Amino acid sequence: MNAERDLAPLAPSVVRALNDKLYEKRKVAALEIEKLVREFVAQNNTSQIKHVIQILSQEFALSQHPHSRKGGLIGLAACSIALGKDSGLYLKELIEPVLTCFNDADSRLRYYACEALYNIVKVARGSVLPHFNVLFDGLSKLAADPDPNVKSGSELLDRLLKDIVTESNQFDLVGFIPLLRERIYSNNQYARQFIISWILVLESVPDINLLDYLPEILDGLFQILGDNSKEIRKMCEVALGEFLKEIKKNPSSVKFAEMANILVIHCQAADDLIQLTAMCWMREFIQLAGRVMLPYSSGILTAVLPCLSYDDRKKNIKEVANVCNQSLMKLVIPEDDEMDEAKQSMTLPAEPASEESLSKPEAASSGSLDASGDSNFSNSSVFTVTSSERIQVTLNLDGIVQVLDCHLHDTSIGMMTRIAVLKWLYHLYIKTPRKMFRHTDSLFPILLRTLSDESDEVILKDLEVLAEIASSPAGQTEGHGPSDSSDVRPGPVELHVPARASQLSSSGMKSLECSPSTPTMNSYFYKFMINLLKRFSSERKLLETRGAFIIRQLCLLLNAENIFHSMADILLREEDLKFASTMVHTLNTILLTSSELFQLRNQLKDLKTPESRNLFCCLYRSWCHNPVTTVSLCFLTQNYKHAYDLIQKFGDLEVTVDFLTEVDKLVQLIECPIFTYLRLQLLDVKNNPYLIKALYGLLMLLPQSSAFQLLSHRLQCVPNPELMQTADSTKPSASFKRTTASNIDYTELLQHFEKVQNKHLEARHQRAGRAEQLDRRVVL
Repeated sequence: MNAERDLAPLAPSVVRALNDKLYEKRKVAALEIEKLVREFVAQNNTSQIKHVIQILSQEFALSQHPHSRKGGLIGLAACSIALGKDSGLYLKELIEPVLTCFNDADSRLRYYACEALYNIVKVARGSVLPHFNVLFDGLSKLAADPDPNVKSGSELLDRLLKDIVTESNQFDLVGFIPLLRERIYSNNQYARQFIISWILVLESVPDINLLDYLPEILDGLFQILGDNSKEIRKMCEVALGEFLKEIKKNPSSVKFAEMANILVIHCQAADDLIQLTAMCWMREFIQLAGRVMLPYSSGILTAVLPCLSYDDRKKNIKEVANVCNQSLMKLVIPEDDEMDEAKQSMTLPAEPASEESLSKPEAASSGSLDASGDSNFSNSSVFTVTSSERIQVTLNLDGIVQVLDCHLHDTSIGMMTRIAVLKWLYHLYIKTPRKMFRHTDSLFPILLRTLSDESDEVILKDLEVLAEIASSPAGQTEGHGPSDSSDVRPGPVELHVPARASQLSSSGMKSLECSPSTPTMNSYFYKFMINLLKRFSSERKLLETRGAFIIRQLCLLLNAENIFHSMADILLREEDLKFASTMVHTLNTILLTSSELFQLRNQLKDLKTPESRNLFCCLYRSWCHNPVTTVSLCFLTQNYKHAYDLIQKFGDLEVTVDFLTEVDKLVQLIECPIFTYLRLQLLDVKNNPYLIKALYGLLMLLPQSSAFQLLSHRLQCVPNPELMQTADSTKPSASFKRTTASNIDYTELLQHFEKVQNKHLEARHQRAGRAEQLDRRVVL
C-alpha cells in the first residue's frame, strides 16, 4: 500500500500492468497513462505531469527488473503522445531514461527503448534538436548493435531524425562537430556507415555549411575510405566527392592550410584508393589555393616524389602526382628569393646579415615584421599589396632542400623520382638562387655522386644543376670575401688546386662565349672542375663509360673554353701521372672528335687572338702528360714545325705497345674530316715542309701495320714540289705567317715536354720496381 501511495497519481492497476511480463497488458497501462496525462495537460497541471514522468523514469525505466523497464519505456512514450506539441517542455526528462536503456544487456529491451524514443521524437519533431547530440550518440551505438531487430528499429529512428534535421533551420552544427569528430574514428562498419550517411545528409542541407568544419572530419573520412566494405568505401567516396565539388565552387571560403597536412599523410597511404583520392584532393588544393600551400611544400614533396616512379599498376596515382609536382613547382617565384632580405633590412638595418641568420628564413615571418613594413617601407617597391600577401606565405626552402637531399641519398628510389628531384633543384637555383646557395655546400657532394647514376637522363639533369651552380651570379656573390679561398681550395681534395685560379678567371675568361646564366663562371665553377676530376680519378669506370659523355654535355651547358682551360690547369699539377695521362687522352679525343667543340677547334686552329694562344699554351702544358696527344694538338693548331720537333724527341722515349696504339689512332684521325685542312696543306709542299716531315716521322715510328699502309699511301699522294710551282709560290703562306707571328716560346714548351716525360719515365720505373718486389715476396 505504501508503495502504491508513492506512485500516485498512477492507479495501482496501472502500476501492476506496467510491471507485467505481457506486452498487451503493458500497452493497456500505457493507454491509461496517456489518458491521465491528457487530463493534466487540459488542467495545465505541469507539476503532476513532471511527477508522472519522474515516476515512470525512476521507478520503472531505470528499475532493476526488466519487465518494469519495458513498462517504463512504453509509459514514457505514452506521456509524449499525450503531451503533443507541449512535449518539448519535458524532453530532457523523457529522453534521458530511454537513452540509458540503449545500453541494456537485453536486446529486446534495447528494441523497446528504440521504439519509445521513435514515438517521443515523432511527436516533438524540431523540439528535439537541442538534444540532438545525445540522440546521435545513442543512435551511433545502436547502429553497430549485433541484434538485427534493434538495428532495424534504430534505422527507422535514424531516418526520422534525418527528416527533422533536413526540414529544420535551427540545427546546431557548432555543437555537433566535436561529437562527429570523435565518432568518425569508429572502426565498426555499421557505425562508419551511420556516420557517413549523416555527413551526406548534412551536406545536402542548404542552410548547413559543413565545409567550414571539414578540417575537423577530413582525416576520419580518409580513414573510413580504407574500410573493407565496398559499400562503405563507395559511400565515403561520394561524400568526399561532394565536398570537393563544394570546394571548387567556393574556394575563397575553404580552409586549405588546415587540411594540407592531412592530405600529405593520406597521400602516403598504402591503400591505393585512399592515396589516389588524397592525391586528387592535393592537386585541386594546389591549383585552387596557390601559394597558400607553399609552407607545406616539403611534406607535399615527401608524399608526391615517390609516386612519380610508380609502374603502370598505379598509373592513375602517378599521373595525378605528376600534376601536383608540376603545379607546386610553378608556385615558386623569384620574389621568394627577396623576401628574407627585405625582412632582414627591416629588422636589422644596422647589422650585415650573417651566414647563420640567413639560413633560418622561418625566423623572419612574425607579425611584427609586417607592422614595421607598413610604417617604414610604405613607399618601397618591394612591399606592394601583393607582396604583403606573399610575406605571410613563406617558402620553407630549408625543408624542401632537406627532402630533396634525402631522396637523392636514397638509392632505392626510382629513376623518375630522381629526375624530378633534380628538376626541383634546378628550378630552385633559377628562381631563388641566393637562398639556394646557402645549401650548395651540403648538396654538392651528392650531386657529384649522382654523376655515377645508371640513367643518362638522371646524369643530364644532374649536369644541368651543377652547371647552373657553376655559372649563377649568386654563386659569384657568395665567392667574394675572405671565405673565397677556402671555398675554392678545400683541404681534403686530392687534386691540388693551382694557385693561378684567380688569373684563370681574370684573363682566360674574358671575351668568351657566355654561359646560360652569366658571362663569367663563379667561385663554384673551379671547385666543380676539381671535384669532377677527383671523381674521375677515384672512379675510373665512370671515366671510361661516362667521362666523354659528361664532359661533352658540360661543354654544351657551360663555356667549353673555360672547361678545357680549367681542367688543363688542374691536371698540370696532378700527382697521379697515370691518371693525368688517361685524362688528357680523354679530353683530347673529345676536343678532336666532338661536334659540340667545333667552335673551340676553330679558335685553336687559327690562334689569332691572345686568348686562343693562351689556351693553346695551357692545354699544351697538360697535354705533355701524353706524347701523342701533344702532337695531335700541334697538328690541330697547325704548329707543324713543333710537331716535328716533338716527334724527333720520341726517339728518347720508352716506346710501348700503348704508345704505338695511340700513334695508330692518330693516323686514323688524320684521315677524318676534322683534319681535312691538314691534308689539303700537303698540296703546298714548299710552305709546309715540317708537316710532311712530321707525318714521315710518324710513319717511321709505326711498325708495318694497316696504319702504316694508310699513312704511307697518303704520303705517296704528296705532289712533286717542282710540278706545283706557280707565279706566287715564292710568297710565304698564311699558315707560315701565323706561326712566325704567334710569339709563342716553343723552346720553353719543348723543354717542358721533356721534363714531364722524364717524370712519367721515373713513375713507370717506380711502378715496375714495386711490381718486382711484390713478385719476389710471392715467390718467397
